[in-house]
Amino acid sequence: MGGQTVSWKARSTDEAGGSTSPEELIAAAHAACFSMALSSGLSKEGHPPDELKTSATVTFQPGEGIVKIALAVEGNVPGIDAAAFQTAAEVAKENCPVSKALAGVPEITLAATLA
Repeated sequence: MGGQTVSWKARSTDEAGGSTSPEELIAAAHAACFSMALSSGLSKEGHPPDELKTSATVTFQPGEGIVKIALAVEGNVPGIDAAAFQTAAEVAKENCPVSKALAGVPEITLAATLA
């Protein structure tokens, strides 16, 4: 983690003071894994992306844990339409290793758009 401070304050307030939370680390890992899976899948179908911008937002509820993860991706992918991009994104969401590890999260949403 390169010296990154992890704290409860980062988890429970908007004033993290330069630290991060376990949920932010999970979000970063999920976004990265999903992006790699999507890029790989698109490339295998003959549509290597010029760019993918992915974010993940993790919702944590004290006493319940992680209750939702919202993935969002915007892609610049030549030669593909929105429906094919959405399908590829759904496949990546279901099959990236981090998504599989997070299968116990009650809700994982995906918004996929072409630039």
